[in-house]
Amino acid sequence: MLQKGPLHADIIERFDDMSEQLQQAARHILEHPQEVALVSMRELARNAGVQPSTMTRLAKFLGFSGYEDFRGQHADVIRVSADGFAMRAMQRDEGTTNGEGLAHRMLQSLSAQIARLCESDTLSRLSTLADRLKNARRIYVLGVRSCHSVAWHFHYVMTLLGEKTVHLDGPAGTGGDALIRATADDVLLAISINPYSLYTLELAQAARERGIGVLAITDSEVSPLVTIAEHAVLCSTESQTFFHTLTPALAISEVLCGILANHDRKAALEELKRVDRHLSSMNTYATSIPRRKI
Repeated sequence: MLQKGPLHADIIERFDDMSEQLQQAARHILEHPQEVALVSMRELARNAGVQPSTMTRLAKFLGFSGYEDFRGQHADVIRVSADGFAMRAMQRDEGTTNGEGLAHRMLQSLSAQIARLCESDTLSRLSTLADRLKNARRIYVLGVRSCHSVAWHFHYVMTLLGEKTVHLDGPAGTGGDALIRATADDVLLAISINPYSLYTLELAQAARERGIGVLAITDSEVSPLVTIAEHAVLCSTESQTFFHTLTPALAISEVLCGILANHDRKAALEELKRVDRHLSSMNTYATSIPRRKI
């Protein structure tokens, strides 16, 4: 999804052997390889939330004599574009108190993130994930905390097409109980982003140990869900504000639902007609717009 740095594969291969601080620094470099060449070591460390000495230790851990040799490897990943770091750096102080300026930067960033989902690697992952979901007897859907909205969206849209999904969101901590009757013919679709929900990781691991296929929507190749899941689709969560964005993850949910509905268009249409009849009988939606009183 994001442009890969020259040490991308090496960092991923050795990620599990790193200390927690080195992992934090490495994760930032995986997601922002262009920063290594564009900013000072101190600024890079600040952006990653670690001490500058951690960057030096990471460089040596990866086999370099020091940070400058490590930095030199990233000289060719400098990318100046509307969604690149260089452009953001130039815009950093522009319109910081201006609502329109922030809205513009946020929407530009979201547009770029959605566009990156069209890259061939992501499209291939989406197709593989959709095939696995299509062939499953039942789909158990798991996403908690901020990822609850993504899980619920996928489950809700799928309920319009039939009864294939089960949302693991029971009251009083009973959500995982629905897996009691799950079999190897089923799959668990787990959604989690950094910081990763321990409950999601534990339930996904338990499902895998029972022979249930685990599929994931997550944010990084070093996400712990990637090591648990058979297949994973990656999405960016970087935002221009204090909060993660879930827009790319929601887009993935919509795409998966669309692919699954398109697999058997006739059956999908019949189910949607049934839904329409039910909603109409319940007077769910307004059929006329009340006039405003003057």
